[in-house]
Amino acid sequence: MFGHSALRIDIADFPDPQRDTSLSATAGTRTEAVLAGGCFWCTEAVYRELDGVLDVMPGYSGGTRQDADYHTVCSGMTDHAETIRVGYDPARITFGRLLKVFFSVAHDPTQVDRQGNDVGRQYRSVIFYVDDEQRDVAQAYIAQLDAASVYAAPVATVLKPLAAFYEAENHHHDYAARHPEQPYIACVAQPKVDKLRHYFPDALRGR
Repeated sequence: MFGHSALRIDIADFPDPQRDTSLSATAGTRTEAVLAGGCFWCTEAVYRELDGVLDVMPGYSGGTRQDADYHTVCSGMTDHAETIRVGYDPARITFGRLLKVFFSVAHDPTQVDRQGNDVGRQYRSVIFYVDDEQRDVAQAYIAQLDAASVYAAPVATVLKPLAAFYEAENHHHDYAARHPEQPYIACVAQPKVDKLRHYFPDALRGR
């Protein structure tokens, strides 16, 4: 039920990042992480569960504003990736903690231009870092995971500076929560949420 086809270890043993941001001393501030790991319905559903996450917005990054719409992006002919912008309180959760969820639960970072049956550049794995610290933490964590042979294949996640984030159409916002019986949500998104709840119960809202 909770398997990850590329993982060589149990998610319970997934390593914490050796390099991470520090928890801020100032509560109530907001920082952003912009992550692409397949269909944004799935990644949004996962990150909405985490304590310290203030908001999650689905959208598109990597391409231009003029073709940042769902129909065009899904053609696979643009440079966009389906992305989420995670607003979080750095006094309650670190960037590295967000990345641990990204690499262990939210998607398979060893797949290139796809996630399972979702195939195309729009489903590629990307961390769009907003500053040098995020870049350095992500780069170090990828190297750490590869060195430990956590996966059966190398991490394919690409690091890119964030140039722009384009908000997705309104009907994509909180899609999984609003359509729990939709077959794709039930078969693909919900199992990721179940893995998060099973392996990271202390990281959830209200715990």
